[in-house]
Amino acid sequence: MNRSVFALQQVARRTFCGSARRQVENRVPQNQRRFQEDNGIPVYLKGGTVDGLLYRFTMALTVFGGAYAVYELVKAAYPQKKKN
Repeated sequence: MNRSVFALQQVARRTFCGSARRQVENRVPQNQRRFQEDNGIPVYLKGGTVDGLLYRFTMALTVFGGAYAVYELVKAAYPQKKKN
């Protein structure tokens, strides 16, 4: 029992070790250059194709959501007649 707890402690220490096994390249300067470049593209679209798709999806969702809200408000303004 004691041996398995000690082994678990060793594994936990190794996975949360402070030294990285592989170094990650710092891409912040590259991204700063790309996003600050004056090329006529809005900053919210400079990320590429995925940014364009997310923007269009968000705008479509906003337009359809607004139209649906107006529809529900109009429907609530004119109550339905009761059927006998």
